[in-house]
Amino acid sequence: MIKPNWKPNQKRKDLTIHSFKMIDDNDLIDDFDELDEPEQGDVLFEHYNMVVDPGQTLMRIDKFLANRLNNASRSRLQAAADNGNILVNKVSVKSSYKVKPGDEISIVMDFPRRELKIIPENIPLNIVYEDDSLLVINKPAGLVVHPGHGNYSGTLVNALAYHFKELPLFNSDDPRPGLIHRIDKNTSGLLVIAKTIEAKVHLSLQFFEKTTKRKYVALVWGNLENDEDTITGNIGRSPRNRQVFTVFPDGESGKHAVTHYKVIERFGYVNLVECRLETGRTHQIRVHMKYIGHPLFNDDNYGGDQILRGTTFTKYKQFVANCFSLLPAQALHAKTLGFVHPVTGEEMLFDSELPENFATVIDKWRNYLNNRINEE
Repeated sequence: MIKPNWKPNQKRKDLTIHSFKMIDDNDLIDDFDELDEPEQGDVLFEHYNMVVDPGQTLMRIDKFLANRLNNASRSRLQAAADNGNILVNKVSVKSSYKVKPGDEISIVMDFPRRELKIIPENIPLNIVYEDDSLLVINKPAGLVVHPGHGNYSGTLVNALAYHFKELPLFNSDDPRPGLIHRIDKNTSGLLVIAKTIEAKVHLSLQFFEKTTKRKYVALVWGNLENDEDTITGNIGRSPRNRQVFTVFPDGESGKHAVTHYKVIERFGYVNLVECRLETGRTHQIRVHMKYIGHPLFNDDNYGGDQILRGTTFTKYKQFVANCFSLLPAQALHAKTLGFVHPVTGEEMLFDSELPENFATVIDKWRNYLNNRINEE
Protein backbone atom coordinates (compact mmCIF):
# COMPACT_ATOMS: atom_id res chain seq x y z
CA MET A 1 0.00 0.00 0.00
CA ILE A 2 1.23 3.49 -0.81
CA LYS A 3 2.09 5.71 2.09
CA PRO A 4 0.61 9.19 1.63
CA ASN A 5 3.26 11.89 1.54
CA TRP A 6 0.93 14.46 3.11
CA LYS A 7 -1.38 14.43 6.05
CA PRO A 8 -5.18 14.11 5.71
CA ASN A 9 -6.96 17.48 5.75
CA GLN A 10 -3.87 19.10 4.24
CA LYS A 11 -4.72 21.12 1.14
CA ARG A 12 -2.77 19.92 -1.89
CA LYS A 13 -1.51 23.30 -3.10
CA ASP A 14 1.64 21.69 -4.41
CA LEU A 15 -0.16 19.53 -6.91
CA THR A 16 -1.80 20.11 -10.24
CA ILE A 17 -5.13 18.34 -10.78
CA HIS A 18 -6.12 17.49 -14.33
CA SER A 19 -9.84 16.95 -14.81
CA PHE A 20 -11.47 14.37 -17.05
CA LYS A 21 -15.14 13.63 -17.62
CA MET A 22 -16.77 11.26 -15.15
CA ILE A 23 -16.14 7.64 -16.01
CA ASP A 24 -18.13 4.47 -15.51
CA ASP A 25 -18.05 2.99 -12.03
CA ASN A 26 -16.54 -0.29 -13.21
CA ASP A 27 -13.64 1.55 -14.86
CA LEU A 28 -13.10 3.42 -11.61
CA ILE A 29 -12.79 0.10 -9.80
CA ASP A 30 -10.12 -0.96 -12.29
CA ASP A 31 -8.33 2.29 -11.48
CA PHE A 32 -8.51 1.57 -7.74
CA ASP A 33 -6.85 -1.77 -8.45
CA GLU A 34 -3.91 0.07 -9.98
CA LEU A 35 -3.24 1.87 -6.69
CA ASP A 36 -1.21 -1.09 -5.43
CA GLU A 37 1.98 -0.19 -7.25
CA PRO A 38 2.12 3.34 -8.73
CA GLU A 39 4.79 5.86 -7.79
CA GLN A 40 3.57 8.99 -6.04
CA GLY A 41 4.03 11.88 -8.46
CA ASP A 42 3.67 15.62 -8.39
CA VAL A 43 0.61 15.66 -10.63
CA LEU A 44 -2.82 14.29 -9.78
CA PHE A 45 -5.51 13.41 -12.31
CA GLU A 46 -9.19 13.64 -11.46
CA HIS A 47 -11.03 10.39 -12.18
CA TYR A 48 -14.34 11.21 -10.51
CA ASN A 49 -16.13 14.36 -9.41
CA MET A 50 -19.52 15.17 -7.94
CA VAL A 51 -21.29 17.75 -5.81
CA VAL A 52 -23.39 16.43 -2.91
CA ASP A 53 -27.14 17.01 -3.19
CA PRO A 54 -28.73 19.75 -1.01
CA GLY A 55 -30.89 17.23 0.83
CA GLN A 56 -28.11 14.83 1.76
CA THR A 57 -27.89 13.89 5.46
CA LEU A 58 -24.52 13.52 7.19
CA MET A 59 -22.85 10.25 6.21
CA ARG A 60 -19.33 8.81 6.28
CA ILE A 61 -17.66 9.41 2.95
CA ASP A 62 -16.63 5.78 2.48
CA LYS A 63 -20.23 4.65 2.92
CA PHE A 64 -21.53 7.54 0.80
CA LEU A 65 -19.27 6.65 -2.14
CA ALA A 66 -19.83 2.90 -1.76
CA ASN A 67 -23.54 3.53 -2.22
CA ARG A 68 -22.91 5.46 -5.44
CA LEU A 69 -20.02 3.70 -7.11
CA ASN A 70 -20.96 0.36 -8.56
CA ASN A 71 -18.93 -2.46 -6.98
CA ALA A 72 -16.69 -0.16 -4.92
CA SER A 73 -16.14 -1.74 -1.51
CA ARG A 74 -15.78 0.40 1.59
CA SER A 75 -12.41 -1.18 2.34
CA ARG A 76 -11.13 -0.14 -1.08
CA LEU A 77 -12.45 3.38 -0.59
CA GLN A 78 -10.89 3.54 2.87
CA ALA A 79 -7.54 2.58 1.34
CA ALA A 80 -7.99 5.29 -1.28
CA ALA A 81 -8.69 7.83 1.47
CA ASP A 82 -5.60 6.68 3.39
CA ASN A 83 -3.59 7.25 0.22
CA GLY A 84 -4.92 10.78 -0.06
CA ASN A 85 -6.88 10.00 -3.20
CA ILE A 86 -10.25 11.28 -1.94
CA LEU A 87 -10.65 15.05 -1.74
CA VAL A 88 -13.51 17.14 -0.42
CA ASN A 89 -13.44 20.74 -1.57
CA LYS A 90 -9.87 20.07 -2.79
CA VAL A 91 -8.71 18.90 0.65
CA SER A 92 -7.78 15.27 1.36
CA VAL A 93 -10.01 13.65 3.95
CA LYS A 94 -10.11 10.53 6.07
CA SER A 95 -12.67 7.81 5.37
CA SER A 96 -14.50 8.86 8.54
CA TYR A 97 -15.23 12.32 7.13
CA LYS A 98 -18.98 12.99 7.01
CA VAL A 99 -20.23 14.47 3.77
CA LYS A 100 -22.66 17.35 3.87
CA PRO A 101 -24.76 19.18 1.27
CA GLY A 102 -22.73 21.15 -1.24
CA ASP A 103 -19.47 19.25 -0.72
CA GLU A 104 -17.46 18.76 -3.90
CA ILE A 105 -16.00 15.25 -3.85
CA SER A 106 -13.13 14.25 -6.12
CA ILE A 107 -11.22 11.02 -6.54
CA VAL A 108 -7.74 11.76 -7.82
CA MET A 109 -4.87 9.50 -8.81
CA ASP A 110 -1.30 9.99 -9.93
CA PHE A 111 -1.87 8.50 -13.37
CA PRO A 112 -4.16 9.75 -16.13
CA ARG A 113 -7.42 8.09 -16.95
CA ARG A 114 -7.18 5.61 -19.79
CA GLU A 115 -8.50 7.23 -22.93
CA LEU A 116 -10.47 4.55 -24.73
CA LYS A 117 -10.97 4.84 -28.46
CA ILE A 118 -13.74 2.70 -29.91
CA ILE A 119 -12.63 1.03 -33.14
CA PRO A 120 -15.54 -0.05 -35.37
CA GLU A 121 -15.37 -3.76 -36.15
CA ASN A 122 -17.47 -5.76 -38.57
CA ILE A 123 -18.82 -8.27 -36.07
CA PRO A 124 -22.15 -9.90 -37.07
CA LEU A 125 -25.14 -9.04 -34.88
CA ASN A 126 -28.23 -11.18 -34.34
CA ILE A 127 -30.83 -8.39 -34.55
CA VAL A 128 -34.24 -9.45 -33.26
CA TYR A 129 -35.96 -6.09 -33.78
CA GLU A 130 -34.97 -2.65 -35.04
CA ASP A 131 -36.56 0.73 -35.71
CA ASP A 132 -35.36 4.34 -35.77
CA SER A 133 -35.14 4.54 -31.95
CA LEU A 134 -33.77 1.22 -30.78
CA LEU A 135 -32.77 -2.30 -31.59
CA VAL A 136 -32.97 -5.57 -29.68
CA ILE A 137 -30.21 -8.10 -30.17
CA ASN A 138 -29.69 -11.69 -29.10
CA LYS A 139 -26.11 -11.73 -27.78
CA PRO A 140 -24.20 -15.00 -28.08
CA ALA A 141 -22.25 -16.37 -25.13
CA GLY A 142 -18.60 -15.35 -25.33
CA LEU A 143 -19.20 -11.82 -26.63
CA VAL A 144 -18.12 -9.08 -24.21
CA VAL A 145 -20.63 -6.22 -24.11
CA HIS A 146 -18.29 -3.23 -23.81
CA PRO A 147 -14.53 -2.58 -23.85
CA GLY A 148 -12.83 -2.65 -20.50
CA HIS A 149 -9.92 -4.08 -18.60
CA GLY A 150 -8.47 -6.85 -20.79
CA ASN A 151 -11.09 -6.49 -23.53
CA TYR A 152 -10.43 -3.48 -25.73
CA SER A 153 -11.66 -4.93 -29.02
CA GLY A 154 -14.00 -7.61 -30.32
CA THR A 155 -16.87 -6.39 -28.12
CA LEU A 156 -20.52 -5.65 -28.77
CA VAL A 157 -19.74 -1.92 -28.63
CA ASN A 158 -17.13 -2.35 -31.40
CA ALA A 159 -19.79 -4.11 -33.46
CA LEU A 160 -22.35 -1.38 -32.81
CA ALA A 161 -19.84 1.32 -33.74
CA TYR A 162 -19.42 -0.36 -37.12
CA HIS A 163 -23.06 -1.09 -37.87
CA PHE A 164 -24.29 2.36 -36.79
CA LYS A 165 -21.32 4.58 -37.52
CA GLU A 166 -23.54 7.17 -39.22
CA LEU A 167 -25.63 7.76 -36.09
CA PRO A 168 -24.58 10.67 -33.81
CA LEU A 169 -24.87 8.50 -30.68
CA PHE A 170 -22.24 6.05 -31.93
CA ASN A 171 -18.86 7.74 -31.96
CA SER A 172 -15.33 6.74 -31.09
CA ASP A 173 -15.23 8.87 -27.94
CA ASP A 174 -18.08 7.13 -26.10
CA PRO A 175 -17.15 3.69 -24.71
CA ARG A 176 -20.81 2.76 -24.12
CA PRO A 177 -22.86 4.21 -26.97
CA GLY A 178 -26.52 3.28 -26.74
CA LEU A 179 -26.01 0.75 -23.96
CA ILE A 180 -28.83 0.64 -21.43
CA HIS A 181 -27.91 -2.56 -19.60
CA ARG A 182 -25.53 -5.45 -20.04
CA ILE A 183 -25.16 -9.18 -19.47
CA ASP A 184 -22.03 -11.15 -18.65
CA LYS A 185 -19.62 -12.21 -21.37
CA ASN A 186 -20.58 -15.89 -21.12
CA THR A 187 -24.31 -15.26 -20.71
CA SER A 188 -26.38 -15.30 -23.89
CA GLY A 189 -29.63 -13.48 -24.56
CA LEU A 190 -31.55 -10.31 -25.22
CA LEU A 191 -30.28 -6.74 -24.92
CA VAL A 192 -31.96 -3.47 -25.92
CA ILE A 193 -29.77 -0.78 -27.50
CA ALA A 194 -30.79 2.87 -27.89
CA LYS A 195 -30.13 4.60 -31.22
CA THR A 196 -30.96 8.13 -30.05
CA ILE A 197 -30.27 10.20 -26.95
CA GLU A 198 -34.00 10.45 -26.26
CA ALA A 199 -34.43 6.69 -26.41
CA LYS A 200 -31.40 6.14 -24.16
CA VAL A 201 -32.79 8.48 -21.49
CA HIS A 202 -36.28 6.97 -21.64
CA LEU A 203 -35.11 3.35 -21.55
CA SER A 204 -32.53 4.03 -18.83
CA LEU A 205 -35.28 5.46 -16.65
CA GLN A 206 -37.32 2.29 -17.08
CA PHE A 207 -34.41 0.17 -15.91
CA PHE A 208 -33.77 2.55 -13.01
CA GLU A 209 -37.41 2.42 -11.94
CA LYS A 210 -37.46 -1.39 -12.39
CA THR A 211 -40.44 -1.38 -14.75
CA THR A 212 -38.78 -3.56 -17.39
CA LYS A 213 -39.58 -7.27 -17.63
CA ARG A 214 -36.57 -9.58 -17.62
CA LYS A 215 -36.59 -13.35 -17.32
CA TYR A 216 -33.62 -15.69 -17.51
CA VAL A 217 -33.37 -19.45 -17.87
CA ALA A 218 -30.68 -21.22 -15.89
CA LEU A 219 -29.58 -24.78 -15.24
CA VAL A 220 -28.54 -25.16 -11.60
CA TRP A 221 -27.01 -27.93 -9.56
CA GLY A 222 -29.23 -29.81 -7.12
CA ASN A 223 -32.92 -30.27 -6.51
CA LEU A 224 -34.49 -27.05 -5.24
CA GLU A 225 -36.73 -27.49 -2.23
CA ASN A 226 -39.48 -25.13 -3.43
CA ASP A 227 -41.05 -24.87 -6.86
CA GLU A 228 -41.04 -21.08 -6.49
CA ASP A 229 -39.19 -18.78 -4.13
CA THR A 230 -37.45 -15.44 -3.71
CA ILE A 231 -33.80 -14.84 -2.87
CA THR A 232 -32.96 -11.58 -1.12
CA GLY A 233 -29.45 -10.54 -0.13
CA ASN A 234 -27.08 -7.64 -0.70
CA ILE A 235 -24.48 -8.30 -3.40
CA GLY A 236 -21.00 -6.80 -3.55
CA ARG A 237 -17.46 -7.70 -4.50
CA SER A 238 -15.93 -10.45 -2.42
CA PRO A 239 -13.31 -9.05 -0.02
CA ARG A 240 -11.27 -12.23 -0.58
CA ASN A 241 -11.40 -12.30 -4.38
CA ARG A 242 -12.09 -9.08 -6.29
CA GLN A 243 -12.97 -11.03 -9.44
CA VAL A 244 -16.17 -12.46 -7.96
CA PHE A 245 -19.14 -11.23 -5.98
CA THR A 246 -20.79 -12.49 -2.82
CA VAL A 247 -23.88 -12.04 -0.68
CA PHE A 248 -23.68 -9.94 2.48
CA PRO A 249 -26.66 -11.24 4.47
CA ASP A 250 -26.30 -8.63 7.21
CA GLY A 251 -26.85 -5.87 4.65
CA GLU A 252 -23.83 -3.88 5.85
CA SER A 253 -22.08 -4.10 2.49
CA GLY A 254 -23.07 -4.53 -1.12
CA LYS A 255 -26.27 -3.44 -2.80
CA HIS A 256 -29.83 -4.62 -2.31
CA ALA A 257 -30.65 -7.50 -4.67
CA VAL A 258 -33.78 -9.60 -5.21
CA THR A 259 -34.17 -12.63 -7.49
CA HIS A 260 -37.41 -14.57 -7.98
CA TYR A 261 -37.14 -18.10 -9.34
CA LYS A 262 -39.49 -20.84 -10.52
CA VAL A 263 -38.56 -24.44 -11.32
CA ILE A 264 -39.38 -25.32 -14.92
CA GLU A 265 -38.18 -28.92 -14.95
CA ARG A 266 -36.37 -31.26 -12.57
CA PHE A 267 -33.71 -33.72 -13.74
CA GLY A 268 -32.75 -35.19 -10.39
CA TYR A 269 -29.24 -33.83 -9.98
CA VAL A 270 -29.90 -30.53 -11.78
CA ASN A 271 -32.94 -28.26 -12.17
CA LEU A 272 -33.98 -25.99 -15.01
CA VAL A 273 -35.25 -22.72 -13.53
CA GLU A 274 -36.70 -19.41 -14.66
CA CYS A 275 -35.30 -16.38 -12.86
CA ARG A 276 -36.95 -12.98 -12.75
CA LEU A 277 -34.82 -10.04 -11.70
CA GLU A 278 -36.25 -7.37 -9.43
CA THR A 279 -32.84 -5.67 -9.32
CA GLY A 280 -29.91 -5.85 -11.72
CA ARG A 281 -26.64 -6.43 -9.88
CA THR A 282 -23.50 -7.81 -11.47
CA HIS A 283 -23.59 -11.64 -11.53
CA GLN A 284 -26.86 -11.45 -9.55
CA ILE A 285 -28.40 -14.80 -10.54
CA ARG A 286 -25.07 -16.60 -10.33
CA VAL A 287 -24.30 -15.19 -6.87
CA HIS A 288 -27.79 -15.71 -5.45
CA MET A 289 -27.98 -19.31 -6.67
CA LYS A 290 -24.60 -20.11 -5.15
CA TYR A 291 -25.74 -18.44 -1.93
CA ILE A 292 -28.65 -20.88 -1.56
CA GLY A 293 -26.44 -23.85 -2.42
CA HIS A 294 -27.38 -24.30 -6.09
CA PRO A 295 -24.60 -22.86 -8.31
CA LEU A 296 -25.22 -22.60 -12.03
CA PHE A 297 -24.13 -25.59 -14.06
CA ASN A 298 -20.51 -25.14 -15.26
CA ASP A 299 -20.09 -21.71 -13.65
CA ASP A 300 -16.36 -21.70 -13.01
CA ASN A 301 -16.44 -18.50 -10.96
CA TYR A 302 -18.90 -19.84 -8.43
CA GLY A 303 -18.06 -23.53 -8.15
CA GLY A 304 -20.50 -24.89 -10.71
CA ASP A 305 -17.76 -26.39 -12.88
CA GLN A 306 -17.42 -29.29 -10.43
CA ILE A 307 -19.72 -32.29 -10.07
CA LEU A 308 -21.79 -31.13 -7.09
CA ARG A 309 -24.61 -33.71 -7.22
CA GLY A 310 -24.91 -37.27 -8.50
CA THR A 311 -23.03 -40.53 -8.31
CA THR A 312 -19.37 -41.50 -8.24
CA PHE A 313 -19.70 -43.85 -11.20
CA THR A 314 -17.25 -43.29 -14.03
CA LYS A 315 -20.08 -43.35 -16.56
CA TYR A 316 -21.83 -40.46 -14.77
CA LYS A 317 -18.62 -38.45 -14.51
CA GLN A 318 -18.08 -38.86 -18.24
CA PHE A 319 -21.67 -37.80 -18.92
CA VAL A 320 -21.20 -34.56 -16.95
CA ALA A 321 -17.83 -33.93 -18.61
CA ASN A 322 -19.50 -34.24 -22.01
CA CYS A 323 -22.15 -31.71 -20.94
CA PHE A 324 -19.45 -29.33 -19.71
CA SER A 325 -17.72 -29.66 -23.08
CA LEU A 326 -20.92 -28.83 -24.96
CA LEU A 327 -21.69 -25.85 -22.72
CA PRO A 328 -18.28 -24.45 -21.75
CA ALA A 329 -19.59 -21.63 -19.51
CA GLN A 330 -22.38 -20.97 -17.04
CA ALA A 331 -25.79 -22.25 -18.18
CA LEU A 332 -27.61 -18.91 -18.24
CA HIS A 333 -29.68 -17.26 -20.97
CA ALA A 334 -31.51 -13.90 -20.92
CA LYS A 335 -34.66 -15.26 -22.54
CA THR A 336 -37.31 -12.55 -22.15
CA LEU A 337 -37.10 -8.76 -22.31
CA GLY A 338 -39.99 -6.32 -22.03
CA PHE A 339 -40.17 -2.52 -21.96
CA VAL A 340 -42.24 0.44 -23.12
CA HIS A 341 -41.22 1.88 -26.47
CA PRO A 342 -39.68 5.34 -25.82
CA VAL A 343 -41.54 6.98 -28.73
CA THR A 344 -44.79 5.10 -29.35
CA GLY A 345 -45.50 4.13 -25.74
CA GLU A 346 -46.24 0.60 -26.90
CA GLU A 347 -45.60 -2.32 -24.54
CA MET A 348 -42.95 -4.45 -26.22
CA LEU A 349 -42.11 -8.01 -25.17
CA PHE A 350 -39.42 -10.15 -26.80
CA ASP A 351 -38.67 -13.82 -26.32
CA SER A 352 -35.70 -15.84 -27.55
CA GLU A 353 -34.88 -19.48 -28.02
CA LEU A 354 -32.16 -21.11 -25.95
CA PRO A 355 -28.81 -21.44 -27.74
CA GLU A 356 -28.45 -24.79 -29.48
CA ASN A 357 -25.73 -26.08 -27.15
CA PHE A 358 -27.78 -25.10 -24.08
CA ALA A 359 -30.86 -26.89 -25.46
CA THR A 360 -28.75 -29.96 -26.28
CA VAL A 361 -27.45 -30.19 -22.71
CA ILE A 362 -31.01 -29.98 -21.37
CA ASP A 363 -32.05 -32.81 -23.69
CA LYS A 364 -29.12 -34.88 -22.48
CA TRP A 365 -30.17 -34.42 -18.85
CA ARG A 366 -33.77 -35.22 -19.75
CA ASN A 367 -32.69 -38.45 -21.45
CA TYR A 368 -30.38 -39.31 -18.57
CA LEU A 369 -33.26 -38.98 -16.10
CA ASN A 370 -35.59 -41.07 -18.28
CA ASN A 371 -32.95 -43.80 -18.59
CA ARG A 372 -32.49 -43.85 -14.80
CA ILE A 373 -36.24 -44.20 -14.29
CA ASN A 374 -36.44 -47.02 -16.84
CA GLU A 375 -33.53 -48.84 -15.22
CA GLU A 376 -35.28 -48.68 -11.86
